Amino acid sequence: MARIFIVDDELYIQTLYSDILERAGHEVVERAFNGVEAVVKYELIRPPPDLILMDHRMPIKNGMQAAAEILRMDPAAAVLVVSADLSVKDRAQGSGIAGFVEKPFNMVDLLKKIERIVAEWSLRRAEGSEALLRKLPVGKAP
Repeated sequence: MARIFIVDDELYIQTLYSDILERAGHEVVERAFNGVEAVVKYELIRPPPDLILMDHRMPIKNGMQAAAEILRMDPAAAVLVVSADLSVKDRAQGSGIAGFVEKPFNMVDLLKKIERIVAEWSLRRAEGSEALLRKLPVGKAP
């Protein structure tokens, strides 16, 4: 299934997400406790995760700020923002964020949303790679 990076400042939430995601067949490749740590760790994860499950309200740097920074580094990154603040949903639209989940939520619905986003964004990533390869001169593929 998908390789997922969890970003949340609460250890018990990280553990809950990890348990549920792993039971659903996903692999949790990394965890971070704040936006600064998320940006640093994202750069080190190879290959990049299929999805970043990002809390919004965190110390040091919030989820939207961290997501914007990650998307500047990697426009193909799929970031799913989780928040109880509905105003974040409005800001997320048009910012390159793959999706938004309002707290509280049902875990089955979260898993369905993750699977949908991973499917859509992996297709986008594949299309982007093909377009890049078409631009290279013959015999110059990376």
